[in-house]
Amino acid sequence: MEHMTLGLQLLIVGMLTVFAILLIVIFGGKLLINVVNMFAPEEVASAKKKVAATTSNGVVDPSTMAILQEVVKQITGGKGRVESAKKV
Repeated sequence: MEHMTLGLQLLIVGMLTVFAILLIVIFGGKLLINVVNMFAPEEVASAKKKVAATTSNGVVDPSTMAILQEVVKQITGGKGRVESAKKV
């Protein structure tokens, strides 16, 4: 009977230890997230920048088209080209 008591005591102590460590990890993670957000807040992207890339009919404006053509030119080594692009 004394082995059963010792086993139950070890079970309870072990489970409480794991529970306490998990609580430390959870609250430590929340604290770390709050500290990082306090010193380095997430930047909000402006919606105007996204709208300026297309015209009213969904066709990409000339400056964005030039950028797309240059990127494709660099990636394909001058073999590829962009003929048209429009917002989907």
